Amino acid sequence: MDRLFHALADATRRDILRRSVAGELSVSQLAEAYPMSFAAVQKHVAVLERAGLVGKERRGREQLVRADREAVRRAREALDRLEELWRGRVDRMSALLAEEPHENDTRGRDG
Repeated sequence: MDRLFHALADATRRDILRRSVAGELSVSQLAEAYPMSFAAVQKHVAVLERAGLVGKERRGREQLVRADREAVRRAREALDRLEELWRGRVDRMSALLAEEPHENDTRGRDG
């Protein structure tokens, strides 16, 4: 989970993942889309690869990046479960804050 959050914490990596889900691209093609060096894009791809979200395949001189759709689906499910958990917690906190004070509760009253 830590690798997933680390990988998705960066906007460039999220965009690389989005592009690679849409289709297989070489690291060179990806690098053309960003105002950074080829090496920087390679590092972003490596972070996504360590998280298991993309894979690289060498074809000739190119390294092609392809999203692992199953890993992306599992990541989405994990994020959905976390969202559900936190929404439940926020809803419970909101309900507690909205409760009327009990008549017998004298805390905070001036004697």
